[in-house]
Amino acid sequence: MYGPRPVRRERLLIRPTVGRLAGVDDPSAHDAQTPERPGRRLPVDRAVILLGLFVLVTVLLLGQLHTSSSSTPSGTSASPVTTPTTGAAAPTSTTRPSSSTTTTAPKTKPSNVPVLVANASGKPGAAASITNELQVAGWNVQAPINATANVSTSSVYYVAGQKATATAVAASLHLPPSAVLPYTTAAPVSTIGTAEILVVVAPDLATGPSPTTTTGN
Repeated sequence: MYGPRPVRRERLLIRPTVGRLAGVDDPSAHDAQTPERPGRRLPVDRAVILLGLFVLVTVLLLGQLHTSSSSTPSGTSASPVTTPTTGAAAPTSTTRPSSSTTTTAPKTKPSNVPVLVANASGKPGAAASITNELQVAGWNVQAPINATANVSTSSVYYVAGQKATATAVAASLHLPPSAVLPYTTAAPVSTIGTAEILVVVAPDLATGPSPTTTTGN
């Protein structure tokens, strides 16, 4: 009973149609048809999705920039509307009528400069009449004299620095500015004494003797 057991010889059943052992995969077939692992495609799919999102965000940003740039010209076009209001207010402020009133030259008042009248018209009392006229006007006149020679045109002579006063005296006698001359020894008088203005009366300025005249010059 306790003798050696006979060894069983088991035979593998080989399926001729399959070409491999039952229950054992064929290594050659496994290498030839290796199934693709789905895990390797995930990074590629994520990259495609991220690229699509980036393109979408870029398009949206460009659209917003385009709309903002198109809205800026409308805001700038409103600024020129305010400029006509400032330009219209300028003519109202430029009122210059008052300047024309200030340009009127004031009348020259008679001064204390001594004035001497000489009769060179050949008419008695002509120098005395002009002397009275100037005295009534407020001028500081001296006693009239006779000239050393008669002249045809009346003149007003002045010493140095008294041209403005001589011009005012000529204006009061209605003589033109050309009648105002600087005093020289060519004047038809021997001397002017202390006078600084000399009026030489010619026939164009001579009048009849004044009622108040006491001299015959």
